[in-house]
Amino acid sequence: MLSPRQELLLGKVVDGFAANGQPVASKALASDPDVGYGPSTIRNELAVLEELGLLAHPHTSAGRVPTDSGYRYF
Repeated sequence: MLSPRQELLLGKVVDGFAANGQPVASKALASDPDVGYGPSTIRNELAVLEELGLLAHPHTSAGRVPTDSGYRYF
């Protein structure tokens, strides 16, 4: 069960990746007016979503991309 904040962030990553085809960075999420959290909080929540298998981190400097499980959950 995800928290409302995690569901919001997962939705934003799925939408952003679907729109651009590029990994979504925490900085981009923090600049979204619908997301009222700081970059460090967002990075922490994205790490949790990654541990749950809903997001993947292609490489160190990239943002996150949704996994198949992340798409299904969303």
